[in-house]
Amino acid sequence: MPRAKFQTLTEQMFYILLCLSQECCGIDIMDQVPAMTRGRVRVGSGTLYNLLEQFVQAEMIRETRAEGRKRSYILTEKGREALEEEYRRLCTQTADYRRIFGEEAPQ
Repeated sequence: MPRAKFQTLTEQMFYILLCLSQECCGIDIMDQVPAMTRGRVRVGSGTLYNLLEQFVQAEMIRETRAEGRKRSYILTEKGREALEEEYRRLCTQTADYRRIFGEEAPQ
């Protein structure tokens, strides 16, 4: 059975939504994601604009302004809930790893 759309988020999805906790445009996101992940995650323009469109359709973000081709967006309550749900899922995975391998939580 296929999973529901956005039931889990890819790293790129997660960081795009995280960026949109404050209003910004696509080029800002493309700059912020590598900065926030120390270059580990990058988002190409095709992927970014495709995901932004899907997030708008899913009401996870909303467009806040448009100046020519430049569009700005911000996270909605639905988007914040999806981000928080993904964060909890990742924390649970980390806790499971530590439990299995006997590692203590970092301080």
